[in-house]
Amino acid sequence: MSDGISSSLGVDTLGESSDRFVPSLADRKYAILGTGALGGFYGAKLQKAGVNVHFLLKSDYEQVSQHGLIVKSKDGDFTLPQVHAYNDVAKMPQCDVVVVALKTTQNHLLPKLLPPVVKDDGVVLVLQNGLGVEEEVAQIVSSAYVIGGLCFLCSNKVSPGYIHHLDYGQITLGEYSSEYVPAGITERMQQIACEFQAAGIAIELVEDLLLGRWKKLVWNIPYNGLSVILNARTDELMANPHTRTLVEQLMYEVQAGAKIMGRIIPDNFIQTMLDYTVKMKPYRTSMKIDYDQSRPLEIEAIFGNSLRKAQALGVNLPQIGCLYHQLKFLAARNQN
Repeated sequence: MSDGISSSLGVDTLGESSDRFVPSLADRKYAILGTGALGGFYGAKLQKAGVNVHFLLKSDYEQVSQHGLIVKSKDGDFTLPQVHAYNDVAKMPQCDVVVVALKTTQNHLLPKLLPPVVKDDGVVLVLQNGLGVEEEVAQIVSSAYVIGGLCFLCSNKVSPGYIHHLDYGQITLGEYSSEYVPAGITERMQQIACEFQAAGIAIELVEDLLLGRWKKLVWNIPYNGLSVILNARTDELMANPHTRTLVEQLMYEVQAGAKIMGRIIPDNFIQTMLDYTVKMKPYRTSMKIDYDQSRPLEIEAIFGNSLRKAQALGVNLPQIGCLYHQLKFLAARNQN
């Protein structure tokens, strides 16, 4: 699952009337690696729209292979009685677009999972939190293109094969290039955007994936971290003046981290994130859900990578560092 607030991150927004690229859905296959709150939701929406989708599952395989997927959504509930479900990547067909919807704590599995299922010159669409995740994927699939996706989605997996979509759903797409040099708006991005939009998923395209990643961290770092450390929902963090101040200070520290990497996040973006969070429904972040269920936390991808990138350029981010060490302690104690 991925958290966040929808925002104007890009330079090119595709609307319902966009006719720049009309793909043939019947000729393209999608693979979903990680059929949880995020992958299950987006994959189900794509299949409902007529896309040929293949789902990799683990603990939910028996339930989904026999009974399909159920989606309860603010945009309308629906059921897919039958889906292409697999518990072994070797049994999946090679696909044009492979969606990585696993938590980053499972990325050590990607060298085994990705090569058999992605076509040469195919696309790996990385729908994950954090910083630097596309670099890891690009080293595994050198013959494929890598696109990063920033998901602004409030969604939970209620039970095996049953997904509850609470709010938002927009994805911001940016293509990865070596060392995160801005890649512009590519035809591959436009084609995927059209396919997602045909499924009712709002898409925004950005020329600079790294800037988009840092903007996403403006929300993810304070709310995911503090929700675990303070045992609080987003509405509770925003209602208390002390925690709201702390959230804002952390956002400005993320801004400083982005700046040292040559990416400028304007002050009004931070205010927009604060305002959106006040208006959103009370929400338990994905990291808080993982913590409550004693699962591994995405500390390294979200906090550790951000700190290391900044420190490599001579900048310390002390408040983010404080969250990082507190979360490492809580996660270790929780696992024990």
